[in-house]
This record gives sequence, C-alpha cells and structure tokens, in this order.
Amino acid sequence: MTSLLISIACSVAVGAVFKVAKKYHSNDAQIVFWNYFFAILLSYFVFVPDFSLVNSETPWLLYGTLGVLLPTVFIVLAISIKNSGIVKTDAAQRMSLFLSLIGAWLIFNEAFSTYKIIAVAVALIAFLLILDKPSKESKSHWIYPALVLLGYATIDLLFKQLAGFTTLPYTASLLIIFGIAIVIMSMILIAKYILKKEKIESKNILFGAIAGVLNFGNILFYLKAHQQYSDNPSTVFLGMNVGVIVLGSLLGIFIFKEKLSLKNYIGIGLGIMAIVFVVLSQN
Repeated sequence: MTSLLISIACSVAVGAVFKVAKKYHSNDAQIVFWNYFFAILLSYFVFVPDFSLVNSETPWLLYGTLGVLLPTVFIVLAISIKNSGIVKTDAAQRMSLFLSLIGAWLIFNEAFSTYKIIAVAVALIAFLLILDKPSKESKSHWIYPALVLLGYATIDLLFKQLAGFTTLPYTASLLIIFGIAIVIMSMILIAKYILKKEKIESKNILFGAIAGVLNFGNILFYLKAHQQYSDNPSTVFLGMNVGVIVLGSLLGIFIFKEKLSLKNYIGIGLGIMAIVFVVLSQN
C-alpha cells in the first residue's frame, strides 16, 4: 500500500499548493503550465527514459487522450468552481470514483469480494457526509460538475489501462504524456496573452515548480499502485479517492482551520473505515 499512500499524500499536497497560491492572487493556468514543465524535467533527468522502444505498437491514442485530458479537466474544474460552486464541484470530482469502479467491473472484469462491496457502500456514505457542507453559491450549471465527474473517471480508467502497457517503460510514458499536456497549456497561455495580455509572473513559476514535483510523485506512484494491484484496480480507485478526501479534510481542519460539522467528522471516520475494508479485501 506504500505507493498508494505516497500518491494520496502528493495529491492532497498539490491541492494545498493551489489553496495557498490563491492567497497571493496567482494565475492557475500559469501554475499548471509550470507544473508540467518541471514534471517533464523530473521525468527526464531522474529516470532518463529510453525511447528506443517506441514503435508502431506504442499506444499513441492513449497517450494523446491522457495528455489532453489532464490539463483540460483541470480547467473545467476551475470553471465549474466558478459557475457551480466548490461544493458541487468537489462532490462531482470524488463521486467519479463510482464510475471508475463500474468501469473496473465492466471493462477489466474484476470480481468484487464481500469486503470490497462493504467498502464501496461505506465510502459512498462517507462521501455524502464529508461533502455535506453549506454552499452560498446560487448558480446551478450542472453541466460543469458533470464534465468534471466524467473527466476524472475517464482519467482513472485510462491510467489503469496505461499501467498494463509494459513494452515501453512507464517513465517514458509519463514523459510523453506530460509533453502533450504542456503543449496544450502553451496554447492556452498564448491565447490568454493575446486576448488578456497576461504576462508570466515569478510567483506562478514558484508555485508551479512545487506543484510539478508533487504532481510527478502523485502520478508516478499512482501508476505503481496500479501495477502492484493489477488484478484489483478498484482497490486503487477506492483507496485513492477515499484517502484524498479524508486526508484533505484533515488538512483543512488542522492546517487551514476550516470549520466542519458533526456530519463531516462522521464522514471522515467512515472514510477511514472504508480504507480498512479495502486493506482487508487484499488479505
């Protein structure tokens, strides 16, 4: 479970970076760009990936889809927060877990044990309780949360599929995906400069560098977790989503001093219980 726990920690830390960056009126699009820039540097210099094995059988469609989805889903996430509120958006992002689980059952033919079924049921209740927070937003643009839900579920399933491609080392695969993502973000930044005259700021480079290191670790260990649990992808899907939302809630309580209700605390407890059932399902 070590790889999964490291991936969870990195994922929550990335969110914390954006939360801190918001206080400095940073530019999210620029942070995302520099995030991929530094992630590419790490991928290349740490692992020195071998591209000699790239051939006609290389899953370019899979690489391209992930390379486009990773940055664009984040942008949709930001739009959803603006138009539909952070509560609905956060709920949609985490509820993508259940589409991922259905995909693991239908696409990868995974058999569910009793413990795993209990874990899914407990996790669903935990999500509903943790995300039961009052919202001041009155807008109800449901299309944006729906796109967030579909986007994150699709990314989960594609990474599971990528973990099964062993002809090319996954480190090389990561570099290719990050490369495609940074091309997409470059186009977005150029467009924003032309339309809004937005210039590169040093604070965005700093936040992007920190996010890039953490994002690199998140995706790297997420892929390793899928390789370790190749026969049980729902373990990774469930553990990752429950772990992120529980650790994120704890971080909000103790670091960012966010106020939670009794329902939220009960939800965190149930989330931890769901993780216990995931561990039991592996034994």
